[in-house]
Amino acid sequence: MDASGRLDSSLSGFRILLAEDNPVNQKVAKRMLAHLGYQADIVNNGLEAIRAIADQSYDLILMDIQMPEMDGLETTKYIRKQESELRLPPIAIIAMTATDIDDDQHIFRDAGMNDYISKPIQIEKLKNLLQHYASLKTKK
Repeated sequence: MDASGRLDSSLSGFRILLAEDNPVNQKVAKRMLAHLGYQADIVNNGLEAIRAIADQSYDLILMDIQMPEMDGLETTKYIRKQESELRLPPIAIIAMTATDIDDDQHIFRDAGMNDYISKPIQIEKLKNLLQHYASLKTKK
């Protein structure tokens, strides 16, 4: 990470999918990610997320919990089942939620999510999460 808080160029290829149905939240998250040196593809619900990962390889998914069509928990369970059946390496999935995380974190983990972040998202927490998962990718 450089002095401006942006990631080293060696991590710039880290592929992120943002699954979020709210257009305002999409814009805010995309700006935060850009400020941190990341780009993300955006989908509006879980079904679109499943289609996106079938077409493109991602390192991390920022997954809203409450979405139409297919919510974040259902989507994560589906992705984990597919990864297991097809013997694919797991994608890091981060829950994004406005609910009380202390009460729900076991639900996220049981669904197969790796981590979680509460809304409104604080950029420092997002930066730390992304650094952690990007560094895991570079160690492989």
